[in-house]
Amino acid sequence: MFTSMRMVLLWVALIAAAPAAAEKVQTGFLDSSVVVENHLYKYQVFVPEDWSASKKWPVIVFLHGIGESGDDGLIETEVGIGSAIRRDRARFPAIVVLPQSPKGHWWSEPPMDRVVIAALDAASKKYHGDSHHTYLTGLSMGGYGTWSLAAQYPGRFAALAPVCGGVMRHKEVDMSANADTKPYEDMAVKIGAKTPVWIFHGGDDPVVPVIESRRMYQALTALGGEVHYTEYPGVGHDSWVKAYDEPELISWLLSKSL
Repeated sequence: MFTSMRMVLLWVALIAAAPAAAEKVQTGFLDSSVVVENHLYKYQVFVPEDWSASKKWPVIVFLHGIGESGDDGLIETEVGIGSAIRRDRARFPAIVVLPQSPKGHWWSEPPMDRVVIAALDAASKKYHGDSHHTYLTGLSMGGYGTWSLAAQYPGRFAALAPVCGGVMRHKEVDMSANADTKPYEDMAVKIGAKTPVWIFHGGDDPVVPVIESRRMYQALTALGGEVHYTEYPGVGHDSWVKAYDEPELISWLLSKSL
């Protein structure tokens, strides 16, 4: 009788444990996808090893550069914040959403703006993302996208970290001292003074003129917001290597709240 009772209790324990096992969430870089306008877009989500559904998690959205464009849903993890995560995962106690732009598309143009928001919403819902602690960063084309999306969705992101990005495309940039700065001022006004920003750029960038980041820094500073600017002397376009390795960057981002 006692043996039978033990068997019953064992089966009850196994049945009770089954849902818990089924609910266990994978961590690390995870394949994900979202459908926008009847088109499927692959992307990656980084989930920390200590993830738990018992609390809300900060969310960082990362926009890659033109070199990582494609439809494999993977290469965007190999440059920028993805590389930094692999070097030291402990620095990133957050959900990191890494959408991918198809070749020939720009983050600052539709429908990619909607793809980013759709991926952010889906990942936030699945992994208990905190809407008050959601951040946006990107490099090169993704730096342009960071400015553009922040202006399009003011108040959505608690802080920004654009890396070697800009407002005007390279061939459109007026390098003269008396250049029209209205496009930068208009962008700054749309983003608003309440959004903290940390800008990064290489001083010798041959792809995106460093004057782009300098002008955005000036425009945002004029509004009285919290703006930090880091320029790396002698560094070319790959300033993202130094930027995402900055010891204080991630902790600075995560300290900001809407």
